[in-house]
Amino acid sequence: MNAPTYVADVLRLYLELPETPLRPGVQDQERARRWYDRGIPLPLAESALLLGSLRRLLRPADAAPLSPIRSLAYFQPVLDELLSNPPQDGYLDYLRLKLQRLTVAKAVPANVQKNTSPDDR
Repeated sequence: MNAPTYVADVLRLYLELPETPLRPGVQDQERARRWYDRGIPLPLAESALLLGSLRRLLRPADAAPLSPIRSLAYFQPVLDELLSNPPQDGYLDYLRLKLQRLTVAKAVPANVQKNTSPDDR
């Protein structure tokens, strides 16, 4: 996969998540390019995005609300965690299914930003 395709795929996956911006910023594009340059496999990047999003969505109902995700950088610690402890085969499919079920159960649109303020980048 070439760099422009990888970057576009990462950004598409990122923007499809709940609580993410409507459009990627320049920093998001640069971070996705750095992931490509580091040789991060796309399935691992997707796993980090899904896991980070699921962790937010599965917080206790009485927990203080979190602000919307403003950049792809939010997922960097999750990616680093997965790099140090690679997931088993089938984990990505599990995460996809878990997010799908959760968004249906909570009626959380998977591709709608909660806050459209231009300052939330």
